[in-house]
Amino acid sequence: MGNCIKKTASPEKPFTPDKNADTPESLSAITYFSINEVEALYSLFSQVSNTLVKDGLIHAEEFQLALFGSAKQNVFANRVFQLFDQKSNQVIEFGEFVRALSVFHPSADLKAKSEFAFRVYDLGNTGCIEKSEVRQMLVAIITDNPSLKIPEEALEQLLEKTFKEVDLAGDGKISLEEWHHLTTRNPTVLSNMTLEPLRTLTVQYPSFIF
Repeated sequence: MGNCIKKTASPEKPFTPDKNADTPESLSAITYFSINEVEALYSLFSQVSNTLVKDGLIHAEEFQLALFGSAKQNVFANRVFQLFDQKSNQVIEFGEFVRALSVFHPSADLKAKSEFAFRVYDLGNTGCIEKSEVRQMLVAIITDNPSLKIPEEALEQLLEKTFKEVDLAGDGKISLEEWHHLTTRNPTVLSNMTLEPLRTLTVQYPSFIF
């Protein structure tokens, strides 16, 4: 994906995922992570994947705990989990974990970040973002953050303003092209799509990502 310097594998820390055929070399070749960094991510993955069910796979509840410290259902976390779960089998395998996290790498392509963020809001997987989907996501965020007090009328005004600015075709939905136009003009929209700790990932201290 990117022109990054690859490091050699660490001989003293073997990579031994029980249920995944991906290797540090193969994952490093298609992501922004070096081989050593893939091994560091495996250390983190092992911690998260054995939080509740010790099967070497990340379940939705474990993902929730890692992100928010609670297994309480969350629309945003559920959607991100679905995008990490590329096989749609209700668990995240190590290869899926690394490939998805690569999008959040500081060196990742802005367009890839934009597309991932677009898919977060495209709850129905229709290839466009409907106003109802944005409303659902905003309501979920407000509900999970009691300090955010936004009246219904203000929420509707925000939705109308957003779609007026972004929906260039005026068809009541946001296409991927329109979304890319927005994020190109306003890259701060994607500020949460970059995890700076991934730039200096180490085997000794990988857990600071979450």
